[in-house]
Amino acid sequence: MEPDGGQRSGAVRVVIVDDHPLFREGLRAALGSAADIEVVAEAETVAAALAVVAEHRPDVVIMDLSLPDGSGIEATRRIAADRPELPVLILTMSDDDASLLGALQEGARGYLVKGASRDEVLHAVRTVAYGGAVFGRDIAARISGLVAGGRRLDAERLFPALTAREVEVLELVARGLDNRRISRELYLAEKTVRNHISHIFDKLHVATRAEAVARARDVGLGDRDEQP
Repeated sequence: MEPDGGQRSGAVRVVIVDDHPLFREGLRAALGSAADIEVVAEAETVAAALAVVAEHRPDVVIMDLSLPDGSGIEATRRIAADRPELPVLILTMSDDDASLLGALQEGARGYLVKGASRDEVLHAVRTVAYGGAVFGRDIAARISGLVAGGRRLDAERLFPALTAREVEVLELVARGLDNRRISRELYLAEKTVRNHISHIFDKLHVATRAEAVARARDVGLGDRDEQP
């Protein structure tokens, strides 16, 4: 997406990453109404987000979590690896513990749920731009409990729909093990493993093994250096 035409001297330069054009349009208008904030570019995929961040060197990235080619959490991780000083503000429909934890672990400086008011969003952009962190009122109340256990928290609490056995299977899937190796690790029949994986897909609302791995690794399961 093209940036706005004239740049405002001293304004906080923002990139919006969201795959819904109408939402981007509304957010751009809300941000543009503030004299000290300027939207310099938009993107609707992880790949495009990385490209526009590299091109426009913004002061803040506003990131959705659900993108067509991957997770906003992965995009946040990659942005943080390249520019650790660049604050990412999550603005998403997802308010579950797994998404919140994953975003925090990858360096997000703020987390708001869509539906936040214009003033809340403007305040959040200004706060993270100048080195602070900001979270929605109900989000903040959950953070201390989430981070207390370190990177690998209780996955059964983060994925409450999964049984303890399904969490074990998901952990091994995230480590890159195929069904045969999982069956040996857990002393289960391969058919039973396949059934568990099918149930995991249904409960996590994912369609592929790669999506399940991404969800698992977002909350610290598995080893990020292993390939599925």
